[in-house]
Amino acid sequence: MIFKKYSALLVLVLLIIAGCNPNNTKQSDAGVYKVVKIKDGDTLGLLTGDNQQVTVRLAEIDCPEKSQAFGQAAKKFTSDLCFGKEVKLIGNEHDRYGRTVAQVVLIDGTNINYALVKNGYAWQYKAYSKNTELAALEQQAREDKLGLWQDANPTPPWDFRREKKQPKTDSLQTPKPKKHYRKHKPRLEYAA
Repeated sequence: MIFKKYSALLVLVLLIIAGCNPNNTKQSDAGVYKVVKIKDGDTLGLLTGDNQQVTVRLAEIDCPEKSQAFGQAAKKFTSDLCFGKEVKLIGNEHDRYGRTVAQVVLIDGTNINYALVKNGYAWQYKAYSKNTELAALEQQAREDKLGLWQDANPTPPWDFRREKKQPKTDSLQTPKPKKHYRKHKPRLEYAA
């Protein structure tokens, strides 16, 4: 009799503990989204079930900027892979711009983040990722010279953005001194 009483309590406690397991994959409570916009290779516009648009930045990767080599190709690859399709999110962090940062997975199980790296359209963003699977996918894409790895020395987007922010100075050209003009009142001369 005592065993039956405590066994139900034990089962309940075990279920609660299993639900609190930090190793469980975090998925958004919102469930399934529809991809309605591709802003660039690693930023998507998703539509929630209640028709709210959410901007999602793909976690752990960084695609070339749109004005960089392979930037437009990365955007097209992302669009071809997921535009108009239903997806789920793994993770639900937010960046300083208010975007949701997550891995995006198609209903068939295809991880968009991984697909971009595997096909040479993104770098693993090592500043934000220690994912060994992404590192291996990037290394294989480099060896196979896929996508952006066709270039001998592609510029990572974080370096490209930093260079773009720095003021352009030409060390060979000395700056011209500023001219300061003073307005003078014209002198009136009177004949005497």
